[in-house]
Amino acid sequence: MSKSALRRRAKEARHWLFDACFPLWSERGLNESGLFVDALSLDHTPLAGDTVLVSTQARQTSVFAQAGRLGWKPDTARDLVEDGVRTLSGLARRDDGLIGRALLADASALSDQTPYLGDLAASLHALALSSEMLEDGSGVIASVRALLDSLDRRMKDRTNGGYAEMLPMMATRQQAPHMRLLEACLALQRADPEGDHLARASDLVTLFHEKFTAGPGGLLGEEFGPDWSAPEGDPARLVAPSHQFQWVWLLGAFASAQSESMAPIAGRLYSFATGTLDEEGRTLQQVSRDGGAQDSGRQTSAQTEALRAHLTMLEMTDDDAVAAAACTSFDILMDEHLTPEGGWIDAYDGDGHIISNSMPAATGHDVVRAFSELIRVMNA
Repeated sequence: MSKSALRRRAKEARHWLFDACFPLWSERGLNESGLFVDALSLDHTPLAGDTVLVSTQARQTSVFAQAGRLGWKPDTARDLVEDGVRTLSGLARRDDGLIGRALLADASALSDQTPYLGDLAASLHALALSSEMLEDGSGVIASVRALLDSLDRRMKDRTNGGYAEMLPMMATRQQAPHMRLLEACLALQRADPEGDHLARASDLVTLFHEKFTAGPGGLLGEEFGPDWSAPEGDPARLVAPSHQFQWVWLLGAFASAQSESMAPIAGRLYSFATGTLDEEGRTLQQVSRDGGAQDSGRQTSAQTEALRAHLTMLEMTDDDAVAAAACTSFDILMDEHLTPEGGWIDAYDGDGHIISNSMPAATGHDVVRAFSELIRVMNA
């Protein structure tokens, strides 16, 4: 029963994407210069500013690449993706080939040239999906390889492993940008199988096993010392359930790419994260390593990561209880976060009060990839 219920929800997800989300953001989500805006107001008005984030350009390019792959208005999706690729391969690039953080809203230049690993990962992911969608993706793959070359030359940490999160290099190391880079590598392996992207992915998974999960309980930490040593204070004590869930999906995708079994640690992360859900099945923002709630607020993106993790475990176990958990995550998204018009209530505080005053475009990327995964797994 649970799997058939989840299949119905997958069809509902497709309808919401096609009839609400993609139309809203393709019509309202661009400024006069053709760049994607960072947010809409709660009444769907574009929030104008002097700058826009490069990460928004990347994530919205991914959104419409997914839209095209799902079959939504192929010409419109292709045009938006081509515009996004041009931005990520041209305007967003620094002289050294890296990606900057922000653009002037009139599309004249970078307004912030700071390279950030999370933005580079988002751009690589967008380019990977775009290359698969466009009729001739060879130019996009060339752009990918140039960006990876710059990343290795300028940001690779050959002493401690991983990559600089930012230039100049920060004193505190972070796992989250590396997590996003791993997802980009897995997408690139599908799009460019001759590019040896699994080798880079394997290095990141090794870092996960040896450094990111070296703390108490073998859980995923967030911040570390400069050499990936254990942090002190709250960074050592607190963890994000949503990122435990995200690594479940990543480990499943990595195992699938190598035709291997998923690493056992994925089960431990999944069991811990599901154990921290509230009574209704919502993913909380932050908990202690013993599972106690520290920040009971919740965001849309955290619920999407729970859904993707449930789907990963469902593919592995075919367990009705996991399918039921996926149904619950979907229902929370639809009932509490997503709007019938294609937008979202992004954040609630611990008492259940809405604290969002806008709809960040970046949230749509998280929703679309989760719903695309649901549609794929349920063949809907």
